[in-house]
Amino acid sequence: MNDRTGGSDWTTIVYHLSLKEMGQQQSGVAEPEEIDEGAVLVAQVEDLKTTKRLRTTVNDREIVIFHHLGKYHALDLRCYHAGGPLHLGEIEDIDGRTCVICPWHKYKIVLENGEGLYQGVDPRDPKKSKKWFSKGVKQRTHKVSVKNGGVYVTLSDPSNMCDSDFYANEKFNDQPCPDPVI
Repeated sequence: MNDRTGGSDWTTIVYHLSLKEMGQQQSGVAEPEEIDEGAVLVAQVEDLKTTKRLRTTVNDREIVIFHHLGKYHALDLRCYHAGGPLHLGEIEDIDGRTCVICPWHKYKIVLENGEGLYQGVDPRDPKKSKKWFSKGVKQRTHKVSVKNGGVYVTLSDPSNMCDSDFYANEKFNDQPCPDPVI
């Protein structure tokens, strides 16, 4: 996969239109969900059903969109811990929560809400089964909506600081973030 600014043999066509550019909705068409005013069209549903993930930029913020088990999730592209490329991470179910695993340091991030997870060990009984705990929200998530076959992203409120914001600035946007090897 690739964002719109680079080149590769495998490029996902990304549509980057605001709702105002899309024009008025046709009457008589059933809408699956309302779209926020600031929503940006990033892909077509059919594209994400095939690729399962998409790396793109919305309003100068690098994000990744995942399509997993019929749901769409959008997060900041770079991991909150050290800026790892989440679009290259594996998706796993951890303790009943769907997570992306950062490929650099194996940090677990819940797709639904950006929580960081860790396994706690009882120092008095290390052989006891380990339990998963939340570090709280560490990765910024964004709202994904689907309408008329389009996948839209609305960026979350930046006034609520999140650890991943550190890697979502110009300094890191200019750094190369590897594409998957096909």
